[in-house]
Amino acid sequence: MNPLEKVTLGSSGLRVTRLGLGCASIGGLYGDISDDQAVTVVHRALSLGLNLLDTAPLYGAGKSEIRLGQALVGVPRDSYVLASKVGRVLVPTEQDQQVGAFDDPAPYQPVFDFSYDGVMRSFEDSLKRLGVDRIDILHIHDPDNHWQEAIDGAYPTLDKLRSEGVIQAVSAGMNQWEMLARFAREGDFDCFLLAGRYSLLDQGSLDELLPLCVEKNIGIMAGGTYNSGILAKGARPGATYNYREAPPEIAARAKSLEAVAARHQVDLRAAASQFVFAHPAITCIIPGTRQPERVQENFDLLTREIPPPFWAELRDEGLVRDDAPLP
Repeated sequence: MNPLEKVTLGSSGLRVTRLGLGCASIGGLYGDISDDQAVTVVHRALSLGLNLLDTAPLYGAGKSEIRLGQALVGVPRDSYVLASKVGRVLVPTEQDQQVGAFDDPAPYQPVFDFSYDGVMRSFEDSLKRLGVDRIDILHIHDPDNHWQEAIDGAYPTLDKLRSEGVIQAVSAGMNQWEMLARFAREGDFDCFLLAGRYSLLDQGSLDELLPLCVEKNIGIMAGGTYNSGILAKGARPGATYNYREAPPEIAARAKSLEAVAARHQVDLRAAASQFVFAHPAITCIIPGTRQPERVQENFDLLTREIPPPFWAELRDEGLVRDDAPLP
């Protein structure tokens, strides 16, 4: 696959490269880095020709957006597609706080708010942190326990911004597929960010979400194709799955995938990256990294040839579902 192939993201009209850059890692996910290193990561992605950048206020309590904005100074605005998220506002705090798995976050506390005022405040604050005059895609971020507020507050707000031409795409970004399917049925969405729920380890979204997205022309940005680490770093003690320590059954399944990959001399990271693209709903992937050289690695992984017998053995061993398309 050509990582630089540009395809239209759902019904948005936006043309994005098959490989984008997720910017959670430059916000300090699983360990912080310097501002300079974060800028270098973004510059490496842009120099390779990647044009899709995805961030969020939650990532480092604003740190990811600030650093991404620093990297984008002087970069022509029409040369990249920018996505961020709404649903949390950042409230200044003088207390040390923990923001998920983000190390050394900025001095703000993320607070859920899917109201019109909350969404508009989040959007305007993101523009300031990023130092840009527009954001192309806004995702409703993690409304797992806030369905009514999200569909009654955040969604109409984003729909209004889209109708006014302020943003180009309305989306939702989640680590589950069930609520995204509900959004697809009850709203007019251009795309979704689906994190970790279509991968070599989890194909549950085949049941409903992915067919709905094909039917309604909703493009999927696939995040978490390594399932937050276990498919990239191996099923070793402490390996993470869905941003937590992998449970035993997941670790065992990952080891089985590793064994098949070893027999066919396949890099499991390449297989994880390429597998998702076999489904027509998947438009692009957005792996993140703290290391500039890993940007190049993610690029190269999409170009590697994987022998058909590898995929056939995964099917024969029951490691991928029978209804999952294979590359």
